[in-house]
Amino acid sequence: MLSNYIQVSLEHYLILSAIIFTIGMMGVLMRKNILVMLMGIELMLNGVNLSFVAFSYYTGNLNGQIMVFFVMTVAAAEAGVGLALAVTIFKKFKTINIQFFEKLKG
Repeated sequence: MLSNYIQVSLEHYLILSAIIFTIGMMGVLMRKNILVMLMGIELMLNGVNLSFVAFSYYTGNLNGQIMVFFVMTVAAAEAGVGLALAVTIFKKFKTINIQFFEKLKG
């Protein structure tokens, strides 16, 4: 009965990782709302994290899992800075649109 189940292999994880990364990339490239773009960046980072963990598990090496902690730290910093910029844009222009980043200079 157990032979009817499909075993999850490294290829399955990499395909899922590529799909998650692609969805995030489309969110960044096709949207002008900064919050959607930040969510797209987070999806891209999570796709990369999934690849790191999958490779780490299948090779028996912990380096990929250690790298995930650094990527998560960068993601947290990116979210903090991105949300601070979004709040600044919203306070000044009453909308969250990527085109208003250029007008923050002055």
